[in-house]
Amino acid sequence: MLLVLLDDLGFAGTSTFGGPVPTPTFEQIANEGVRYNNFHTTAVCSPTRTAIKSGRNHHVNNMGGIIETGTDFPGNTGQIPNNVAPVAEMLRLNGYATAAFGKWHETAAWEASMAGPFDRWPTRQGFDKFYGFLGGETNQWAPFIYEGTKPVELPNDPNYHFMTDMTDQAVAWIKYQKALTPDKPFFTYFAPGAVHAPHHVPKEWIARWQGKFDQGWDTLREEILARQIEHGVVPAGTQLAPKPEAIPAWNSLSADEKRLYTRQMEVFAAFIEMTDYEIGRLIKAIEDTGQLDNTLVLFVYGDNGTSAEGGRNGMFNEYTYFNGVPEQVTEMLQRLDQWGGPETYPHMAAGWAVALDTPYQWTKQVASDHGGTKVGMAVRWPKGIQAKGEQRTQFHHVIDIAPTILEAAGLPEPKSVNGVKQRPMDGVSMGYSFNDAKAKERHTTQYFEMFGNRAIYHEGWFARTIHKAPWEPKPRRPLNDDSAWELYDTRTDFSLTNNLAAQNPKKLKELQALFLKEAKKNNVLPIDDRTVERMNAELANRPDLMAGRTSLTLAEGMTGMSENVFINVKNKSKTITAELDIPEGGANGVIIAQGGRFGGWCLYLKDGKPAYTYNYLSQDSTTISSPEALPKGKSKLVFEFAYDGGGLGKGGTGILSVDGRTLAEGRIERTQPMVFSADETADVGIDDATPVVAGIGEGAQTRFTGKIEKVTIDVK
Repeated sequence: MLLVLLDDLGFAGTSTFGGPVPTPTFEQIANEGVRYNNFHTTAVCSPTRTAIKSGRNHHVNNMGGIIETGTDFPGNTGQIPNNVAPVAEMLRLNGYATAAFGKWHETAAWEASMAGPFDRWPTRQGFDKFYGFLGGETNQWAPFIYEGTKPVELPNDPNYHFMTDMTDQAVAWIKYQKALTPDKPFFTYFAPGAVHAPHHVPKEWIARWQGKFDQGWDTLREEILARQIEHGVVPAGTQLAPKPEAIPAWNSLSADEKRLYTRQMEVFAAFIEMTDYEIGRLIKAIEDTGQLDNTLVLFVYGDNGTSAEGGRNGMFNEYTYFNGVPEQVTEMLQRLDQWGGPETYPHMAAGWAVALDTPYQWTKQVASDHGGTKVGMAVRWPKGIQAKGEQRTQFHHVIDIAPTILEAAGLPEPKSVNGVKQRPMDGVSMGYSFNDAKAKERHTTQYFEMFGNRAIYHEGWFARTIHKAPWEPKPRRPLNDDSAWELYDTRTDFSLTNNLAAQNPKKLKELQALFLKEAKKNNVLPIDDRTVERMNAELANRPDLMAGRTSLTLAEGMTGMSENVFINVKNKSKTITAELDIPEGGANGVIIAQGGRFGGWCLYLKDGKPAYTYNYLSQDSTTISSPEALPKGKSKLVFEFAYDGGGLGKGGTGILSVDGRTLAEGRIERTQPMVFSADETADVGIDDATPVVAGIGEGAQTRFTGKIEKVTIDVK
């Protein structure tokens, strides 16, 4: 069995569903099996991923939002309970070899460190092998990845790309399994970080798309809808839903804006095309083992709608978004030729996201619109599906995948797993529809909720409220305000353009009551519409390894510490004290670093001389350096930063000293208030992945050549 789950690509993201980018691998699966045009997700990453593997609704998995927004509310803790065992564990216990490759994003934020516990890491969630990354996104050129629970040291290869690497790993694993145990079935979960930001693609892929999107997103939407109607993906007569008001008309843009935005889309299209190609290599590997026709392939081309988190202009460095620092078109244009390369961490303008969610209005995060939840989906299984190239219109949801897998494997849903009584699955198997296009729909009711955006589907009816757009800092109205609920009949209104709330208030009221009933049953209540606040563990009231601590002492070799498990040095004064032993001839390299090329800080020696660099969002870099080198022998190097105060992201004064003697001091004018990185880490004795400091090497080249006895960070 093979389950493929892409990231951040909506309903119109593939050529199979009318999109502008050829996706021949997805076409193959759909043409040799069936495609579903009414298949839904939860609207964001972690919730979809836990739901697809457990068969339970995302709040039942305690995953009401992404792991980084866990709270102390039931249904939102971010910690998967033991009574919702994943289907991978059920298969493993029944003799399957199991492996997961790519993105995970299901381990509670405070558990993602070498301190464990490892219960919610992939290898304790049903997978014999894991090769991938734990967080929500990664730098495709320089990822922080694990094999099992062990960090992987990347090769010194300028052409390295994680999408290719993870495919190589998956191909090798499948061939290995079939060589040694040809009669043993396998279950592979293949979940690329693509096409989530950062949009990182080799230049040769990008070059193929030059000039292909000069028509702009408004015309692109019309072109996509025409293809969708022509190919029968959507019913004839389907109307385009109106664009959100925040998305400007393409013909109103300046020449500079058009030049920037088209380049962003060219890179994104290349990312889609490259990803489909790599998945094709995986499909070919299964075919080479002689097992393709015996393999159930479930291909879900997105864990939610296409991401509009790039906002109006897109971003050269996505961390500007997380830190509330808007990038200007003129600044981004200066770096246009680098877009998609290792020097960038880019996202695209939201107008393209709306286009790739055609014919719908909204995007990722908006659980109350099909643009946020509906994705392309296809199934191939010659053993169980006689139909070829047909479409299925029954409503289905990611919670239906696990029951489908169990039915195909001939296994009953277990009442107990590893001694823990299980909560029954919420999903239904899709098997009934495999060979019957007109089969009566079995998934008749489904709630949706994400950060206050909420809806209910029931027997063709869809009631919803748009509570907050991805780019809006605050909700549109209080949670107890039901005045803006809408009502649609999806059986006659595919794109949700005819609001029937005024004509049928009785049906709307009935569905609102049903939503509350489902919400209560699935741990959705109380609804929490906070977003940015929930990124802060203290405000969210979730466990935090550093809670209440003002000091952290580390030793050489402690690397790979994500921001969720490291002491918070942002918006406060700090003192870094490093006890060093310098060899004859001096030392070089990193003492301690946090973050990387796109934002962070580093204490290091260059030519034997101590220095501290603060890299502000790759926009400017400030270095305070000593004119003299450290002598041979033991020394205590100290960097003190006195924060100005008066709010978030302010500057301060830094002083370098050794053994109580001042070496250098200087000003750091501004600091990052919210986050350094989603995947770059804090490291002692090396700066892994991308470097904070340009000019001292990368990866192993930054390793400290003296001895670090200990490093202590104190914050005020």
